[in-house]
Amino acid sequence: MVGVVVETDASVASTALGRLGDEQLALVMYEVGALIEDQTKLRLADEKTSPEGAAWAPWSAAYDESRNHRKHSLLVAEGDLRDSVQNLTTGTAAVVGSNLIYAAHHQFGTDPSKRKAGVPDGAAGAGIPARPWLGLSADNRADIEALVAGRLEDLLQ
Repeated sequence: MVGVVVETDASVASTALGRLGDEQLALVMYEVGALIEDQTKLRLADEKTSPEGAAWAPWSAAYDESRNHRKHSLLVAEGDLRDSVQNLTTGTAAVVGSNLIYAAHHQFGTDPSKRKAGVPDGAAGAGIPARPWLGLSADNRADIEALVAGRLEDLLQ
């Protein structure tokens, strides 16, 4: 699986926060994972940028001509990649990602030197430029911090 991992050390957090138990921290981390899942799906469906805000590399001209632009956009054809994004939080580790093999191809790219001659970018067997879709933007981090601060405030009352 390719994904984003956010972890917290429950023993350190429990000591620092005193009254919070592992179950409460696990609930907070689940909510963090759910937020990251939503942020990632939004990035794929609407934002079309890396977590740092850089626009994704466009399709090659040949591949672009093969797309139905009313139905397809970068990284979203039938929606399989977007729909495969999952929050797999366990305990105090939030893991968000996809188990689709091509999810990693889009995140990291594939070696263009292994492209088959005459095969357009994005087609089977072709090199694919990296189009990072996993990760946390500054806004994502701020949203996570606000969520955690709010939940901890609620739990400590």
